Amino acid sequence: MECVVQGIIETQHVEALQILLQGLCGVPKDRVRVHEFCLKSGPNLGVVPSEVRLLCDLAQPTPAWTVRHVGGAMRGAGAEQLSVLVRSVVESKVSSNALRFFYAVGYKLDHELLKIGFAFRFHRVVPITVTVTSANRMPKLHAVDDAVPLTPGIQLVEITAPAAGDNYNEVTAAVSSFCEYLVPLLHLSKPGVSTGIVPTAAAAASSLLSNSGGKAI
Repeated sequence: MECVVQGIIETQHVEALQILLQGLCGVPKDRVRVHEFCLKSGPNLGVVPSEVRLLCDLAQPTPAWTVRHVGGAMRGAGAEQLSVLVRSVVESKVSSNALRFFYAVGYKLDHELLKIGFAFRFHRVVPITVTVTSANRMPKLHAVDDAVPLTPGIQLVEITAPAAGDNYNEVTAAVSSFCEYLVPLLHLSKPGVSTGIVPTAAAAASSLLSNSGGKAI
């Protein structure tokens, strides 16, 4: 399981967000450059559609492959009261032959993206990951070098934390508490709940850049 919230920020304010995150997290950022394949099941795999995401980490010296399946979100009155989404996730390292394997068993490529940005991975009560990325589409199949922004001027911010059935309340509280530090720059909510650009973002970004001397590492 994982707890997750998302939000959007204008690219012009990403440097200020990075400065804020560096101060809050106290760890170096990691570079993100991921080629993501969204694969959907064919009719031979049953009547219930299935979707998996194959991720190729291009930021590593040797590209590393991961398969990820996001299941359903936790439901019920209790889940609706939570400020974050709690959902089941299965993830595993795979070999570079994984794409060929999924094609062979009946999955088809729905779309592919190149996600570029950075991430902070740190521990604040629980392990938390903050990822800031721009989504880029390929004009031709697998043409990562020709990728162009899908939403020019806008980047996605996602905060995730692993959880289990016996501690998701603790994880939810930790993620919600951390989100409060980012409120001047962006508003984070459950995936699929659009909150748009925060009106105070420009002023907050200007203040952060001014106080830090505009030095994001």
